[in-house]
Amino acid sequence: MTLTTAKWKIDDYHRMIAAGILTGRQVELLNGEVVEMAPEGESHAYCSDEAGEYLIYLLGNKAKVRQAKPITLPDSNSEPEPDIAIVQRLGKDYR
Repeated sequence: MTLTTAKWKIDDYHRMIAAGILTGRQVELLNGEVVEMAPEGESHAYCSDEAGEYLIYLLGNKAKVRQAKPITLPDSNSEPEPDIAIVQRLGKDYR
């Protein structure tokens, strides 16, 4: 028997979130699949915070350092929540 998984679009994912379907679940959209995220441990959280603070200091106003925030990647139909992302400063364009 062949198993086929449903592929979700970013808009579908956002509608599921708005409808409360994913409430209380730590998930992210990766290549059209809703994937459970591993819980963050204490040492992982510490390292992420330290690295984020260092990158903010190092980069200053050259780029924005986002920590544990979703990043929409339409070309791969994904919305991961990376520990740290270095992105262009786009002001209010991040939603």
